[in-house]
Amino acid sequence: MSVAPRTQLFLFLISISSHMGLSRYIEDNEAAEGIHALLSLDQKRESDDFVFRRPLRCLDMLATEGYFTFVASRPQLACAAFLIVEPSEVISLELSDVNIDCSAGDFIKMFDGWVLKGEKFPSGQDHPLPLHQRYTEYCSSAAPGTTSYSSQNVAMVFFRIHSPDSGFTLIVRKLHNPFPCNIMSQSPEGSFTMVMPHQRRNCSFSIIYPVEIQLTELSLGQAKSNELRPQKQVWSGCVQSGDYVELLGGNGVDTSKMFPVADLCYSLSGLAQMKIGCDNTVVRLVSSGNFINRVSFQYQLLERTELPKTRENTLDDFCTVE
Repeated sequence: MSVAPRTQLFLFLISISSHMGLSRYIEDNEAAEGIHALLSLDQKRESDDFVFRRPLRCLDMLATEGYFTFVASRPQLACAAFLIVEPSEVISLELSDVNIDCSAGDFIKMFDGWVLKGEKFPSGQDHPLPLHQRYTEYCSSAAPGTTSYSSQNVAMVFFRIHSPDSGFTLIVRKLHNPFPCNIMSQSPEGSFTMVMPHQRRNCSFSIIYPVEIQLTELSLGQAKSNELRPQKQVWSGCVQSGDYVELLGGNGVDTSKMFPVADLCYSLSGLAQMKIGCDNTVVRLVSSGNFINRVSFQYQLLERTELPKTRENTLDDFCTVE
C-alpha cells in the first residue's frame, strides 16, 4: 500500500525529531506525544455548511481549516503543531477559549514558518520579516497575541501547559496568496512556477524528498528561454548578476546552510535536469527587483535504486546524483 504524500512528509518530520532528539526539533524543549495516532488522521475538507473540528495533539500536523482544541490530561512541556496548506495559500491562526497560566510557565507561540533541527524555514535570508517579528506569543509582556498570519504556506505553533484540564482552541483559516513565495511542497511529485514581479526578494520551493528536478522555463532579467540544457558543473558568477536560480540540496531546511548544486543565470538550450539525493531539495529564485523573474519546473521522487551511495560521508557524495 502506498503512503499518502502528507503522511510521508510527517514521517520525515518524525524521523528528524527522533534522529536529532526532540530538544533540537522543538527548539530547546524535550518531549512530545501522539506521533503514531497522527498517521491515521482523517483530514476532512470542510464544505460551506460544515466546520471541521477535532482535538489537537501535543505533536500534530494540520492541513485543513477548522477548530482544533487542546486539553491537557497531564503536564505537556514541549508540544508543537505543524501547519501546511496549498502553495497558493497562506494561513491565519487565531486563539480562542485560552485557559493557561502564563505565570506558571505556560505559553503558546505562533511562528511564521517551520523550525526543524534548530533551523528555520524560510531562512532569515529569504523571509521578509526579522526573526522577532515572526513570533506571536500569547504570554508576551505586551498585549497577548491571539491572531497570527503566515507569509507562506507553512506555520507552526509551540505550546507548553503544566496543569491538567488547561488548554485552548486553535482556529485555522486559509487565505489566497497571489504570488506564492517560500513554499514547502506537500508532495514528492508535481510542477510549479515561481514568479517574482519587480520585488527585491528571494523565494524558495522546498521539497523534503530526494527528487529529480527538471527546469522547463526560465525568464531572468530581460532574457527568457524555454529550453535549457543539462549541466553537471556548478556555474559561477551568477551572484553578481543579481537575478538567478539556485538548485540546493541538504538534510536541513535552512537554505543558507544547504549545498549549492547549480546556479542558473543565463539563457540555455535543451532541458536542465538533475537528480538530487538529499532529504531536502530546493529551487531558489533570487531577484534584484529590477525585473519580472519566472522559473517553471517539474519534480518527481527518486527511486531507491537511484539514490547515491555515500563513500566518505560527505554532503557532495550524498546529495548529488548523475
